[in-house]
Amino acid sequence: MSGKVTVKQTTFKTGTTKIAVPITDVTSDQVMASARAIKATKPDVVEWRLDFFDAVPNDRLAIKKTALKLKKVLGKIVLLITFRTFHEGGNKKISDDQYFSLYNWLIENQLPDMLDLESARDPDQMTQLIQLAHDHHMIVILSSHDFKATPPEAEIVSRLTRMETLHGDIGKIAVMPQKPEDVTTLLKATRTAAQQLKIPVITMSMGELGKITRMSGPQSGSVLSFATVGRASAPGQIPIEALRQEMNQTE
Repeated sequence: MSGKVTVKQTTFKTGTTKIAVPITDVTSDQVMASARAIKATKPDVVEWRLDFFDAVPNDRLAIKKTALKLKKVLGKIVLLITFRTFHEGGNKKISDDQYFSLYNWLIENQLPDMLDLESARDPDQMTQLIQLAHDHHMIVILSSHDFKATPPEAEIVSRLTRMETLHGDIGKIAVMPQKPEDVTTLLKATRTAAQQLKIPVITMSMGELGKITRMSGPQSGSVLSFATVGRASAPGQIPIEALRQEMNQTE
């Protein structure tokens, strides 16, 4: 059975599903305006998507100033910082060296409460980065995204298991369904992983076809669902109030 992870006052554990809202704005002023609007809806987590931010990767002073202002505005809300690469559905291309340099700098400046790292990257560099994050008492989500298809159940479970082996604190996988059976595959894999692994898992089947997976976390075992306040960061995300209502009905 999956364990639990606590960040600030938010605990991620199987059987309960927390809500995250992404910020995908380009400028610092836009980011802060979104943060204030999102805070009013009281999510558990705010995900700042750095691959949309115009200062990335070169203007680190702007990144730091914005991150510090974000943390002040959000207060007890968990700040998850993510750079999603173009290969995994993100908005911006950067080199591997830039990717690892950016995350090292984020950690050393203690800017995120949680961070999302793509699990398919070089394992030696990943191990060092995860250890650095843990040395700074940060929670690491290891993630995998497939915007084209849904792998077999065994492959989904295998990817999540690898995330545990790499010492991620939470494993995340997002896949794209091509048929209704793919959604069932994702839900079954989630339940299996939640029962077998020692780390909590986050899963979703994207797009309109997979919307049910964003609402069924309490049953399937996924501990975090992504909702919208304004613009979505991935296909199939649901407005936060609608997601809350649906999850309350299914619990």
